[in-house]
Amino acid sequence: MNLVETFSEFKAGKTIDKPTMVKVLEDVFRTLIRKKYGSDDNFDVIVNATNGDLELWRVREIVPDGEVTDESSQISISEALSIDSDYEIGEECYQPVHLEEFGRRAIMAARQTLISRIMELEKDDIYKRYMDRMGEIVLGEIHQILKRELLILDDATGNELILPKTEMIKGDYFRKGDMVKGIIKRVEMKNNNPVVIVSRTDNYFLEKLMEQEVPEIEDGLITVKKIVRMPGERAKVAVESYDDRIDPVGACVGMKGSRIHGIVRELKNENIDIVNYTNNDTLFIQRALTPAKVTNIELDVDNKRASVFLKPDQVSLAIGKGGTNIKLASRLTGFEIDVYRDSEQGEIDDVDLEEFSDEIEGWIIDSLKNIGCDTARSVLDLSRDELVRRSDLEEETIDEVLKILKSEFE
Repeated sequence: MNLVETFSEFKAGKTIDKPTMVKVLEDVFRTLIRKKYGSDDNFDVIVNATNGDLELWRVREIVPDGEVTDESSQISISEALSIDSDYEIGEECYQPVHLEEFGRRAIMAARQTLISRIMELEKDDIYKRYMDRMGEIVLGEIHQILKRELLILDDATGNELILPKTEMIKGDYFRKGDMVKGIIKRVEMKNNNPVVIVSRTDNYFLEKLMEQEVPEIEDGLITVKKIVRMPGERAKVAVESYDDRIDPVGACVGMKGSRIHGIVRELKNENIDIVNYTNNDTLFIQRALTPAKVTNIELDVDNKRASVFLKPDQVSLAIGKGGTNIKLASRLTGFEIDVYRDSEQGEIDDVDLEEFSDEIEGWIIDSLKNIGCDTARSVLDLSRDELVRRSDLEEETIDEVLKILKSEFE
């Protein structure tokens, strides 16, 4: 009997692998046999995984007439010969069992059991597949808009996903049939059904969008160290490069902003600040407050507080609209930041060379110290040629050092 057509309506499009499907079919028909015969010990159930053909065989030992003591495991020679005239006493008799023998009711019940088992397997399969895809970007079509959530059809699988309105960006507006991107944030079982939650506000969504746009991130040459967001308003991203030849900020922004613009559009014009990560707290806070220019910073490391002094025209930039800039800078750096107008203090006077240890290698700093240069300004006060001559460092190395130190005072 061919099962492909019989069960086609619920097998079509299923992702369950053939060995699992065969095992389910075997289990269902063995249950059918047990209900009719009391045991399935002397039965073979053969399912062809390729075409769905089913064979049921009852296997019993052939004994002389009148010596059958167990009908489930023995068959008389005369009955065996009626099945096949070549049988002899002592052999095993293979008797075909036809599905119709079980009765219409039993077959319908088995069919329902089979459908139920396959649906359970499919639910488990969906759950496992989406668990494996956690943190991936998914693209789907909106097919229903409810009060608290949008129902989306995954473009790749056709499965239903949920985008709660709490996971939508401020300014998101979608209509039925629109395509929407999000990240698979959570997968859970509710009432024995897999529920896949999609988010557009999760920090990881921004990171994955950057990974798509910036090949250096995908290749591992640039690492996203930390992301903080106010979805739809502003975000700050700290990046670091493992290759000195790559400017991580420049690579993420792209030529004339080509890489970042696509991400900004996707996030409903969310303002994204990309900053160079550093272990130097003072420098990191200064960078985190971009686009404001900082005059001076006083750190209270024990209490994780920073007093930041700026010129009056820079204060509003540092705080940002509704305090977004300073709040995000605090979350990015881990410091509580207090902003002060500074009408008296000048620019940052000088910075010890050791504070650049995350950007300039230790042996280079030691070479500069050996010629009496302990601070940034003491290096900048010497000409390029004089630094090359006195330190024995390569010209390219000196150029890179000067570039890093000059950027500190710009």
